[in-house]
Amino acid sequence: MSLAEWIVPDWPAPARVRAFVTTRAGGVSAGDYASMNLGVHSGDAPENVARNRSIVRAHLPADPLWLAQVHGTHVVDPAIAFESPRADGATTTQPDRVCVVLTADCMPVFLCDAYGRSVAVAHAGWRGLAAGVLENAVHALGVPREDVHAWMGPAIGPDAFEVGAEVREAFLAADAGAGEAFRSHREGKYMADLYTLARRRLERAGVESIHGGGFCTFHERERFFSYRREKASGRMGAFIWLAR
Repeated sequence: MSLAEWIVPDWPAPARVRAFVTTRAGGVSAGDYASMNLGVHSGDAPENVARNRSIVRAHLPADPLWLAQVHGTHVVDPAIAFESPRADGATTTQPDRVCVVLTADCMPVFLCDAYGRSVAVAHAGWRGLAAGVLENAVHALGVPREDVHAWMGPAIGPDAFEVGAEVREAFLAADAGAGEAFRSHREGKYMADLYTLARRRLERAGVESIHGGGFCTFHERERFFSYRREKASGRMGAFIWLAR
């Protein structure tokens, strides 16, 4: 397996910042989970997930810190965290410490600083975005905001993500301008643009260098898993680390 079938971010990160997002390609799982499913609680055969993780491990400098994701805002450091911490982001300043989040419609967001001192990744679905997971991840980098680069990875697109009025209100409560990310769809329902919401949150956190976006996990069926499309869904992994 080469990285050719996975996604390497196109962003102005320093050379020592390494990152990629897996797609459905390159694994051993079958059926709804074909083929590179990395989610242990997805319903897939455990031995297939273990094999898939070992395939990805060959492209990493060390074992990643797998998180117990809860759609929250906690960001951990792999160097000091216990196994499977309840968190939705990870950050490090140490070389070869691999940070990862799993997604299947929620957005993985990579962060780094312009001088290659620190990296982070956040799991940003609507709940995490509204609660401040991106702001926490930016803060956890520990660098001036003007030095931060961000890259928004594969997420459900604005033409596929229908939400209720409570989701819109959750964002408007903190940012009156967030209404631009919602399009009225039918009575009491809106189509939400996660990329616009994430960009607004990052900009309000002081990040100016924002890249990526434009994917749709729901509609790009052959390339991505989507929990909204298929409840029996695998998970993609978003990995980032600092090379020595």
